[in-house]
Parts: sequence; structure tokens; C-alpha cells
Amino acid sequence: MLGTMSMGKLVPKVSVPIMVSMLVQALYNVVDSIFVSQFDPNGLTSVSLAYPFQMLMVALSVGMGTGINSLLSRRLGERRPAEARRAAWNGLLIEILGSLLFVILGLFFAGPLMRLVVSDNLKNADWILATGRDYLSIVCTFSTGIFMAVFLERCLQATGNTTLSMITQLAGAVTNIILDPLLIFGYLGLPQLGVSGAAIATVIGQWVSALVGFLLNQRKNPELKLLRADFRIFRNDLRDIVAVGFPSTIMSALGSVMNLGMNAILSGFAESNAALNVLSVYFKLQSFIFMPVFGLSNGIIAIIGYNYGARMKARVYQCIRVALYWAITIMLIGTILFMVFPGAMMSIFESEAEAELTAQMTQIGVVAMRIISSSFVFAAIGIVLSTVFQAVGKGVYSMLMSICRQLAILLPVAWLIATLTGNVYLVWWCFPVAEAVSLVICLLFYRKCNREMLATL
Repeated sequence: MLGTMSMGKLVPKVSVPIMVSMLVQALYNVVDSIFVSQFDPNGLTSVSLAYPFQMLMVALSVGMGTGINSLLSRRLGERRPAEARRAAWNGLLIEILGSLLFVILGLFFAGPLMRLVVSDNLKNADWILATGRDYLSIVCTFSTGIFMAVFLERCLQATGNTTLSMITQLAGAVTNIILDPLLIFGYLGLPQLGVSGAAIATVIGQWVSALVGFLLNQRKNPELKLLRADFRIFRNDLRDIVAVGFPSTIMSALGSVMNLGMNAILSGFAESNAALNVLSVYFKLQSFIFMPVFGLSNGIIAIIGYNYGARMKARVYQCIRVALYWAITIMLIGTILFMVFPGAMMSIFESEAEAELTAQMTQIGVVAMRIISSSFVFAAIGIVLSTVFQAVGKGVYSMLMSICRQLAILLPVAWLIATLTGNVYLVWWCFPVAEAVSLVICLLFYRKCNREMLATL
């Protein structure tokens, strides 16, 4: 299918199931925040401050998953199925080792890490510190579930079985959505666990996803079925996975560093609690737009990797064109929604318990979302072209672009605006500036990649 179906049908066939599952993923991230904010708006602040550390875990699991997907797709495209199965075992080893790092972090370092980000300027700082520490400790200590789930999703995606990958993600997301209110508010006779309940619901959902993914991969994905006879640690496989996965991990981890930096900058304003919550709410809401595009990119990694391995140049170019059309269309829809309905979106997170805080959140959030969404189309092009780099084994190009986008440009611009103006409403312009500059860099890298790798097929 990856090498023969018309690209206009293949891209949506492979990508839409992943896009749907990622939309559900975005939904449960938002639902999680809604329930926490209804329980206590300060709980949303504690989760917001723990979020960058939690996203480091996601960055490592998904980043290495990208390397696994890229290698498996290329091996299958080269008609080397036995080597693909062996590479899958090496990918599993990498994911398990990655999870152990966060188990250690959750057991011993959750408290010290939260103390680094909870500013004395925040109201109810002690409560925010305690609940954030408990949340972070739970999601990290039991993080092996998400690493296993991501690995199994990538095995299914590498063979084009994205509907099964969707089922895997849906199982975890639906479990999380159901358990959230039960554990946070203590419904059906369960204890009221508050913010810790949200963390427990998250890890249970991740383990359910891993279990469903394992069953589907073993029964429905014969090309990459895990058999004991295929297990062998192979240095070249490990190196190839890390060559793509490490830059991808750095790219995702940059989001956490950026989040930490933005938290530090926003903590300096008088409206710090509200501004921090706005940043968290924005990332939750924009995930409804960005997650489908990331789902599209996950789908085309397999398509481009397979056709690149099979040296079918025309199909690689066709895939890029179709993917750009889909990504730009999705982002245009997102831009319209964020420009026209920001107030309605922010109202979802309002709470009667802290009326003054939530009113301030909405006031800042309306301005922030309109400003940031003006750069969505730039981001669409950058995401697709970054995926091309990863699919052909040039993940370092994506990494360098992301460094410029999220660190080298965004944070200095945000700090400069905050320092010169002292106006929290203007700080959000750092996002469009960073996206525009990084797009120029991305186009230069694509020109080099095309000249040296794609055009020579």
C-alpha cells in the first residue's frame, strides 16, 4: 500500500486515523485541565508548572518513537523484513531504558524540581508546590506505560496499520477521560484525590494503551510481531534509531525548556497566576489544531521513509505536496477559530471559586490567542518539512530549526518585550516572530536536503 496507492488516497488513509486519535489525546488533555480547574484554579497552576517536566517524558518517548518509526519504515521499504523485526526489539530496549530515567526522577527528584519553578510571587505557593510535587511524582514513577504505548503505536504505524494505532491511543484516552472526574472529585464512592487523582487517571490510561497496543501488534501486525527468536541487540540499529530519535527528542524537549522559560518570564508580572494559567490553557487548546497536523506528520514519516528506501522519488514529492495541502488547511481553520472565538474558549476554564483570577485569565487569554494564532500557517509548513528531514534520516535539521524557533529566538524576544514594555499583553508576539524566522531557516534546510538526497534518487 505504501508504495502503490495513489498519494491523494494514501496520505489521508494512513494519517486520518492518527489525527483522530491525537484529537482524542488533545481532548483528554483539555478535559484533565477543565476538571482540575473546576476542583481548584490553583490546582491548574500547579499542574501547569509540573507540565514542562512531564513533557520531557513525552519528548523522550515520542522522540525515540520517531526514530523507531523511521528505521522500521525504511527497512520494510528496502524489503528487509527480518532486519525490521530485529530493529523493533532494539527500539523496545531504548524505550524501556528511557522510562527508567523518569522512574528515578519521580521517586527522588519531583520535590526539588517543583521547588525550582514555584515562585514566591505566586499566591498559595505552598499548596501549589505540594500538589505539583505529588502530580509529578505519580506521572513519572509509573511512566513505563507511556514509553511502551508509544513504541507499540510506532510499530503499527510503520506498517501502515494506523487504524490499529488509533484504537491503541483511543483506549488510553477514553480510560483517562472516564477516570478523571471519578478520582478528582471522588464520585461513585471513590476518595476525593484532587490533583493527584488526575495524575493517577493519566498513568492508568497510559498502561491501558500499552496493553491494547501489545495485543494488537502481536495479533494483527505480522510484519513486526515481537518474537523471542528475533531478539538481538544490534549496535547499528541502536545508532540509527538514536540518530533520528535524539534530534526529535531534543526538538520536543525544547518545548519543555521553552515552557519553563516562559513561566519564569510570566512569573515576573503582577498578573503572574493568571498569565501562567493562560499559557497552560493556550497549549491545551492549540493542541486541537496542532495534534491533527502532528498526526499527519506521523503518518507521512512511514510513507516518505518507505518510498525513500524504495528510491521512488516521484512518490516522495507527491507525499510532501499532499501533506502541505492538508496541514495548511487545518491550520487555516485553527487560525479562524482562535481569532473569532477566543473568549468562548477561555470561558471553559472559568471557575466560580476564584472569580477574579478566572476573569483576569480570560482577559489576557483572548489577546494571547489572537496574537499567537496569526503564526499557525507558518508552523504548518515547518512541521511538514521537519517530518521530511526525519523520514530520510536527517533529524538534526529539524533539531536545529526547533532550537531557533523555541529557544534562540522565542525566549529572547519574550524577555526583551517583557523588559522593555512591562506589558503582559505584548509578550505573546514572541510566538509569531519565532515562527516566521524558523520557517525561513526550515526552507533553507529543505533546499539542501532536496539537492543532496531527494533529487538524486
